[in-house]
Amino acid sequence: MDTQTRYTLSNSASGRSNHTGDGVEEDRLARLEQQVRALEDISAIKALKYRYLRACDRKEPDVVRDCLDPDGAVIAYEGFPRFEDRESFVQIYREMGCRPNIIDMHHGQNPEITLTGPDTATGKWDLYFNTIDTEAGTVLQMACAYSDVYRRKQGRWWISETSTRRTSFLMQQQQPDGTLRVLVMGEPPPVPYGELPVEK
Repeated sequence: MDTQTRYTLSNSASGRSNHTGDGVEEDRLARLEQQVRALEDISAIKALKYRYLRACDRKEPDVVRDCLDPDGAVIAYEGFPRFEDRESFVQIYREMGCRPNIIDMHHGQNPEITLTGPDTATGKWDLYFNTIDTEAGTVLQMACAYSDVYRRKQGRWWISETSTRRTSFLMQQQQPDGTLRVLVMGEPPPVPYGELPVEK
């Protein structure tokens, strides 16, 4: 903190007047404090989302669970069933995403965080998702648009609602000669996630 800043804060704290007037200076400091709190909240929300995505990649279901609202998180990812609580979602994640043959990459980018209240916020993200299944010999590349709702409880932020809309889809399968053959390109197939499309 420089000398001028220390002098200004000291004057404000002690009640002494300066050339801008006590009321103006107090308003300025209040706005500055509000802006700093907003930046801190946005940073905390981004860190929460990054923690969630990293835990998905590292097969850490307990960390995934700890990112989601304990009071009924809503998870609605296109291509998956809708979940109304974190426990049922984490159970499916353990079964499908934590197998040793599954190698995932969740790359979140382009965040837009909007504070909607003292303890609420919304977020939009783009997701680049890539998964390799070494047993099936498949590679899935997908892009999604995230829409999130965040809530602050117990002194920290949680993901309260999260949904995705798929925007691109590419599935390939390794052939006996080691090359990859495209199975689906563009629209995802009308089969449950993780299943291969039936060839016609």
